[in-house]
Amino acid sequence: MCETFGVQENPTITAAEIARLAGVGRAAVSNWRKRHPDFPAPVGGTTASPEFDLIQVEQWLRAQGKLPELATADRLWRHLAAASDTPAAGLAAVGAFLLARQRGSRSGHPDAQLAPLMTDIAELADELGPQGAFDELWQRFSAPGPGRPFATPDDLADLMIGLASVGGGSVIDPAAGSGAILRAAVRAGSTSVYGQELDEDLARLAGLWLALHDVPGEVSAGDSLRADAFAGRAVDAVVCHPPFGATNWGDDELGHDPRWIVGTTPRTEPELAWVQHALAHLRVGGHAVLLMPPTVASRRAGKRIRGELLRRGHLRAVIALPPGVAAPHGVPLHLWVLRRAATDAPPPARALLIDAAGGDLADTGPRVLAAWRTFAAAPDGDVEEAGFARAVPVIELLDEDVDLTPARRQPAVVGEASGEHLVRTRERLAAIVGELPALLPQVTPAPDGPDGLFLTVGELAKTGALQLIGPVRAGTSTPAPHGPPVLTVQDVLAGVEASGRVDDRFGQEIPLAVGDVVVPMIARQLTARVVTAEGVLLGRNLYLLRPNAAALDPWFLAGQLRTSANEKQSSSLSGTMRFDIRRAQVRRLSLDEQRVHGDAFRRLVAFESAIRQAASLGAELAQLTADGLARGILRPDADIR
Repeated sequence: MCETFGVQENPTITAAEIARLAGVGRAAVSNWRKRHPDFPAPVGGTTASPEFDLIQVEQWLRAQGKLPELATADRLWRHLAAASDTPAAGLAAVGAFLLARQRGSRSGHPDAQLAPLMTDIAELADELGPQGAFDELWQRFSAPGPGRPFATPDDLADLMIGLASVGGGSVIDPAAGSGAILRAAVRAGSTSVYGQELDEDLARLAGLWLALHDVPGEVSAGDSLRADAFAGRAVDAVVCHPPFGATNWGDDELGHDPRWIVGTTPRTEPELAWVQHALAHLRVGGHAVLLMPPTVASRRAGKRIRGELLRRGHLRAVIALPPGVAAPHGVPLHLWVLRRAATDAPPPARALLIDAAGGDLADTGPRVLAAWRTFAAAPDGDVEEAGFARAVPVIELLDEDVDLTPARRQPAVVGEASGEHLVRTRERLAAIVGELPALLPQVTPAPDGPDGLFLTVGELAKTGALQLIGPVRAGTSTPAPHGPPVLTVQDVLAGVEASGRVDDRFGQEIPLAVGDVVVPMIARQLTARVVTAEGVLLGRNLYLLRPNAAALDPWFLAGQLRTSANEKQSSSLSGTMRFDIRRAQVRRLSLDEQRVHGDAFRRLVAFESAIRQAASLGAELAQLTADGLARGILRPDADIR
């Protein structure tokens, strides 16, 4: 099992990457090159964009005291990402070595080109075990960044698996990527999972994850439409995030393929080819859930296929999701839920259309699941939630366009929602706006200006002022009926109560205490939240900072962490950022001064929460008023002359 992945003998790094490595700006790196004769000379690149030897740069930074101390996994990943042809190829090579080590095989010694990394690989494997070491590196691989594919986010993958009713059944993902949906299936209790992926490195990665976690199944490399690796295999569920808009998907050679069970797929409808591929792999009664572009619900070329899917009882639901749940992030994608119908069974009379595009997935996901389960339990029942969900008669959908866009088939808002609801919304908005002046903390300019006495979180941890825990390897899934709630990244960012639940692959359970401070490791902006209630567990991808009550006030600490300066200091990426909270700086103040500042930060959090509520209620009030005026339910108070 000897693996190679094109590791260069001298991995290089750009000036911008040096700046991120040292936690400084690009200008600082330019100054170092000019002012320090011993700064490493470029070894490649161009005059405008030189590249430097990574090892030499690290040695120079460490000698200058400018290199933050890194955990073994961080150090190993940085070298691996810099030295590999692609991050996926590098991680796959190390994963193959770790799998051989886990199985006790001596043939798993890696290629000689991996020799510079072997000390860190062995140290991490000794510390965490082969599976734990791979999971640590996987976390870093899955963080958004240049050259890394867009994986299906875990919250979306969990929703898709929940809609598919996987349970303990078998699952196929024919466009598996790095395996996000397969991992969600395992979290939900699937006993065997199978995948196929066009990218060989990603396919190897997904397969290695299954092998290292002792999950029955396999992941094959190849084109699922042209060369189905699981032809003839029927499973309980097919869940898939297929590629969108493919122009060369094999329509010429697949014109009469037996998988086209509702008719030949038009050349311009590649997503409908994936739909039929999924149906072909389902046992009768099994479910498929596919992530789709919204145009598939209404494009004229796909009208015949959509109609046949409805007539034969295969298409059961179309769900419009909020924008940003997955790439492409600016498009409100759809989920299609299908069920393989028996050929001799009468087709259901209704299909479910859900319009969840106006909310946030963390809030609407449970509501979507509840609506689907209600509908699935009684498919001919009358599910109707104004503006959200409707069980539409199939005969109504089989019109001239067969347009399945959920927003166009929703029931109209009833009069009460535009009348009494409007009054209640206006009263709530007025009450919140009236409280805003009292919530905003009163501040004045410091007479002596700012001071520069700061300590990093890493330094505070070393002195015992706080305990730094995590981020832990943990998972959340569809809420279980029992067990403590889990605080998730989404809960922290939204400022809401804990919504996650423990599943059978949760890992270490860390109870949160009142006064703990939690910080998401990956987010669009640095956010810190103080825990105010017990009985909650720490979720994955969250740092836990537990202040020593004799040294640090938690509200002061949270307020210090969330500054724009710390966001720049501790982040490693642009856009959706990965934060190393140990680099964040905290101002040195006495405990009494901290408490005064902490009270101001606490009031500021309450002010921000009220502002968010006011904005939400204001938008709702404007829409209710516009709808009511347009439909004649409301009228202006002014006399019409």
